[in-house]
Amino acid sequence: SIDIHSSVITGLAGPSGSGKSTLLHILAGLELPTEGRVLLNGQNPATLSTRARTRLRLETVGIVFQHFHLLESLSARANVALPLVELGVSRRQRKQRATELLEQVGLGDRVSHRPGELSGGEQQRVAIARALVTDPGLVIADEPTGELDTETGKQVLEIFDRVATDRAVVVASHDQQTLDVADRVVQLHDGTIASDRTRDL
Repeated sequence: SIDIHSSVITGLAGPSGSGKSTLLHILAGLELPTEGRVLLNGQNPATLSTRARTRLRLETVGIVFQHFHLLESLSARANVALPLVELGVSRRQRKQRATELLEQVGLGDRVSHRPGELSGGEQQRVAIARALVTDPGLVIADEPTGELDTETGKQVLEIFDRVATDRAVVVASHDQQTLDVADRVVQLHDGTIASDRTRDL
């Protein structure tokens, strides 16, 4: 059992195959547990229709992937705005919100650039802005610095540190530098929680 709290960065650690990505996917409602239940803002995704579960995820969870998953044909701003399209937000509001978030992650001068014109660190910042565009209460990230050099990874982790002030952040990683930003580290082993430690603040 595990509770994920707001204003806390929870790090998921453990070797490959320990269950980090699976736990992230279950937290996000991308996968349903074979046993037990998950409550996301008080709702059990397993009891919802596929459509309702998708909407709950869009409104509640922001997801950052290791490989960015940006659409090459779209600008940075259009990539960030994509979840708002699904939620039926007006074009003017989408543009304004996406621009604001790109400015917050230091890409105010890159809004019209496509992913192929951006560095790896810039693409990851676009992905973080996209994860935040619906103002979710939970942000999850799977190896968010895995494709980045040390200095760029540090910059990306600073963004996670900032956004965790008013939301829950869960980061799965093998990388100690990434786990060092966490307030709490949950160690997984063979699909079970081996330890759950909160850092001394």
